[in-house]
Amino acid sequence: MKRIDLMAGARLNFMKIAPNIDALNVAEMWGGSLRFRLIHTGQHYDRAMFGSFFEELGIPDPDINLEVDSGTQAEQTAAIMVRYEKVLLKEKSDLCLVVGDVTSTMACSIAAR
Repeated sequence: MKRIDLMAGARLNFMKIAPNIDALNVAEMWGGSLRFRLIHTGQHYDRAMFGSFFEELGIPDPDINLEVDSGTQAEQTAAIMVRYEKVLLKEKSDLCLVVGDVTSTMACSIAAR
């Protein structure tokens, strides 16, 4: 069984990830062997900002929240990279899917590489 990390850090990332979650869930129902874990970097961290957003899109709560919170772009980038690397060292994934063009996208791509 292969595992893919679906990375999201900003609201628009979750909108782009939602169809991938749907497709992976359908594939699993039909016997597909690709599983996912949804990882929220915490780049946009205010739960009030998301409100019922996850529910409206049918997105499950993240499996992992890196809880990066606020900071300069450099501070957020470094924190995301360090925290995601720790996740990977503890439990490796086979693939990493990033979407969008935010700090989380760049940081997770570098860490996954």
